[in-house]
Amino acid sequence: MAEITKGETHGEGLKISEEKIDNIPDFKKRIETAVPQNVSEFLETIIGGAINLGASDIHIEPEETKAKLRIRIDGVLEDLAMIDYKIYENLLSRIKLLSGIKFNVTDRPQDGRFTVLSKEATIEIRTSTLPAEHGESIVLRILNPKSLIDLEALGLREDLFSLFKQEIKKPNGMIIVTGPTGSGKTTTLYAFLKKINNPEIKIITIEDPIEYHIKGISQTQVNPAKGYDFANGLQSIMRQDPDVILVGEIRDSKTCQIGLQAALTGHLVFTTLHTNDAAGTIARLTSLEGDLVNIGPAVNLAIAQRLVRKVCKKCRELIPVSSQDLLKLKEGLKGIPKIVKVPEITKGIKMPRVKGCKECNFTGYKGRLGIFEAILIDDEMEKFILKNPSMADFKEEAIKKGMVPMYQDGLIKVLEGLTTIEEVERITGEI
Repeated sequence: MAEITKGETHGEGLKISEEKIDNIPDFKKRIETAVPQNVSEFLETIIGGAINLGASDIHIEPEETKAKLRIRIDGVLEDLAMIDYKIYENLLSRIKLLSGIKFNVTDRPQDGRFTVLSKEATIEIRTSTLPAEHGESIVLRILNPKSLIDLEALGLREDLFSLFKQEIKKPNGMIIVTGPTGSGKTTTLYAFLKKINNPEIKIITIEDPIEYHIKGISQTQVNPAKGYDFANGLQSIMRQDPDVILVGEIRDSKTCQIGLQAALTGHLVFTTLHTNDAAGTIARLTSLEGDLVNIGPAVNLAIAQRLVRKVCKKCRELIPVSSQDLLKLKEGLKGIPKIVKVPEITKGIKMPRVKGCKECNFTGYKGRLGIFEAILIDDEMEKFILKNPSMADFKEEAIKKGMVPMYQDGLIKVLEGLTTIEEVERITGEI
């Protein structure tokens, strides 16, 4: 087995798991037959299998006498195994060593990272430990470069694709992507950067942390311990003469105000906010002490997104639509703008039904795609913002001006055979 050093792991265990693990049952068997006393190889087996199955996270959760091992695939957690507490302690020590975090600190959260050298790519693993009742809960976030996709692969409707392409080519203004953790905001922002990246413009990012590395872009990472946070970093970046700035997240009033000023003074700013929908963007910016007089002129586009699971192409069935689902589709897609292409809704349409096979780990779903809503801030919307509207009023006005809510975008993808009504409702609420 190749040597393993701090901050980097590679070896036979990882190679074996990459070659042999094709589905969850195979993964469970591989873990059962592994030799957990060899903690390095056992960890490599877990990480290698998770990477091979396209997992986004590995969770190791201590209980009274054992620890639960789970992985998240397509946004859903899957149980893998219960492991002995002693083995959990050895894994925790090994992970801490690799991640460069302190062994003797058990009473507060810690973060670190290390690298996995697989056959296909160099993959970053972000580590988080959190004190829990029976030990430290561990989450390993897998940052696979395969997640970096082009704008064309986001699953955008034709009208949205044209809108996004138009807005990201503007020389100034702010484009905000909103949604909860794990909704694909970073993937969308990186797709924007990849689309506009060329030698004629300077792009600088400030992130927490840098998740993926893109050639030709200056990427920086916050370090609050040394006084380099989003606000201070953004001020420093402004002195570097950038054309485009990516701010990982607007979290505080200072960052909000500097970001708005950057957008108003000839820079294109990409950033994220934690809000439930696109209409919540203005209220969130004002709660962060953004001035309404600046918000309207600065913000070009407010986007909200979620990720829904795609039906497995290998095992899906197309069945005649039920009367209940037909009603949901007709009611749910009422009032949709004519510019949006919607497959015809008739009694004869067929809907995808999930079954389950080895290819999709017997879930019926494989992979995910985005569902989006976007509010273009044009001159009329800019004037409307000055009235300090409520979120409900702002959303109503946006819909009048052609915004397609996320659930409607999801229903269009159901009609296209990409996902199911149940999955859209799981993510957006009952329709």
